[in-house]
Amino acid sequence: MNSIIDQLIEEFQLPLQNPVLIFSLILFIILLAPVVLNRIRIPGIIGLIVSGIIIGPAGLNILEKSLFVDVFSTIGLLYIMFIAGLELDLNEFKATRNKSLLFGFLTFTIPLGIGFPVCHYLLGFDFNASLLTSSMFATHTLVTYPIVSKLGVSKNAAVAITVGGTIITDTAVLIMLAVILGSHNGGLTQEFWIRLGVSLAVFSAIMFLVIPRIAKWFFRKLESEKHSHYIFVLSVVFFSAFLAEMAGLESIIGAFVAGLALNKLIPHSSALMNRIGFIGNSLFIPFFLISVGMLVDISVIFSGPMALVIASTLTVVAILGKWLAAFFTQIVFRFSKGQRKLIFGLSSAHAAATLAVILVGYKAGILDDNILNGTVVLILVTCIIASFATESAAKEIIHNSDEDDSLELSSLTKGETILIPIANLVNIEKVLDFAVLIKEKKSPNALHMLTVVPNTDEAEKAIFKSKQGLESFIKETTASDTNAKIMATIDHNAASGISRTAKEIMADIILLGWPQKTGFLDKLIGDKMESILENTDKTLFICDFEMPLVNHKRLFLVVPPNAEMEEGFAIWIHKIAKLSLELSIPIHLYCTKETYTSILKYAKTNKLTMTLNYHNFKDWEDFLILSKVINDSDFIILVSARRGYISYFGQLDKIPAKLEKHFSELSKMIIYPQ
Repeated sequence: MNSIIDQLIEEFQLPLQNPVLIFSLILFIILLAPVVLNRIRIPGIIGLIVSGIIIGPAGLNILEKSLFVDVFSTIGLLYIMFIAGLELDLNEFKATRNKSLLFGFLTFTIPLGIGFPVCHYLLGFDFNASLLTSSMFATHTLVTYPIVSKLGVSKNAAVAITVGGTIITDTAVLIMLAVILGSHNGGLTQEFWIRLGVSLAVFSAIMFLVIPRIAKWFFRKLESEKHSHYIFVLSVVFFSAFLAEMAGLESIIGAFVAGLALNKLIPHSSALMNRIGFIGNSLFIPFFLISVGMLVDISVIFSGPMALVIASTLTVVAILGKWLAAFFTQIVFRFSKGQRKLIFGLSSAHAAATLAVILVGYKAGILDDNILNGTVVLILVTCIIASFATESAAKEIIHNSDEDDSLELSSLTKGETILIPIANLVNIEKVLDFAVLIKEKKSPNALHMLTVVPNTDEAEKAIFKSKQGLESFIKETTASDTNAKIMATIDHNAASGISRTAKEIMADIILLGWPQKTGFLDKLIGDKMESILENTDKTLFICDFEMPLVNHKRLFLVVPPNAEMEEGFAIWIHKIAKLSLELSIPIHLYCTKETYTSILKYAKTNKLTMTLNYHNFKDWEDFLILSKVINDSDFIILVSARRGYISYFGQLDKIPAKLEKHFSELSKMIIYPQ
């Protein structure tokens, strides 16, 4: 008995050394800290940082800075930057790249312009120390980005601008750090500049030319190995971080660039994206936030008046500089008050890059203990302020957005029902991936997977067997946080069963796989399809996916005249805009000027983000003339019409057969609007 007590006393000696016990403690903190503080309306991020202060070396000394803590906190930091790059809406970023450059310039120069005189003339630092400390004010770490991601405003223009500005300003600061160290250690020689320029060029070439090609090949060859996809992504992130360090940059830059490189290959609503976000937000990122708290030593502000003065001055200058940058950005771009607060909240937290700059400068002898201690206090204060500001701004934007949605968007997109009839299991996985991407996240309704069995004596066995075959695909939709429901019905023919079920569940969209290649013309425009078109007034998508969705580079959209006058116009344009956004690829639109104008008007009214390349097209008699401008990586989408409707004309009936004959190897889809 005594030996057990002695063993327990030994195991619980502080600081803890047992890795199992350490990991258990960290998990309990991750579990409980946000829950407890959320009840008193304090952001969970602050709870994790405060927990780190309490258990850290300067607190109760329960944990010490060790290799174990360093490894997990580094993973969390890289994860934050990687997810920021991965969730960045590239279409929005391209549209706002000039704004990101301007914000990056403001958030770099304003803190630097305020900080240098304060450090040099007010605090009396020498030139290198003043320049390095003031450059620290320009950096910011996206500590509060998980708040933005969790609340669902990561695609707001203000977020795109801030994230873009982050990489610009942090890169500039880290290059400045390299220059200051070069100057401190013996001068800025020609060799220094050549080595820095070449390493940056080689790193960029590997990340944006080589890695995407390898990733595309990997995802295509191992399409069914879903767990391997996640391991591959992690490998790319850490290899990229290592390459960045070899190029003379910080590893956080490499992680962010990895997110950008893989952005188009990982759709935002995919199961892989859900796994990446789930594991990062559940484990690695909270671990990093706890480790940030472990760096904080509250007692430093009581070590003497000079430490208190420096800590207060650094904190005020850091917050003021970022607030002014956000304020001028709001003025220039006419952003709302909520967007200004969001920019300030995201850009005002100092942690990773700040620590990198200060610790490197401290170890090099450029900075002293007072600056190091003052910076630690600055980290705590700015993280707390940034957390409150970000959460408040995100909720304000959501509130305003919901009001706009209720005025502009129909209730259809918020409560839509998608029906997916399953004739065979050949391409069902790709059809389900497509359904997950276009489904409205605000809709509580599940995806309905339907199988129709003949009305025979074996009907019950057929239903059981069909349901059993579909069960395995439910797991994949669940992995992407999308509910799916399996349905089976008995009918004399499939078309009748589909039409009847669509009415019973009040489906808005029916999603069909492309008919089998044998006897295509009869199957596509024969009895089955004709019956579905005549007996349902739902929007119908007929899909043929010849390659993984993420491998497409353009949506090649062909729309007939007067399509904007159909009742289902809003549904299909909304879905195509969502698909373009998820895959981060542009839409090449071929239609009349009137249809193009209506699409632009709808997008503006409903605040849809679309990268459109418009081409005037009227020559439907010679439809195959488009083959000259269609590429092998295009996803061809034809908007057709039912007979008797305003946008219908005879040529539309002939085009499906032409698509199958001349573009059999390309992905394609035909849409029949409601």
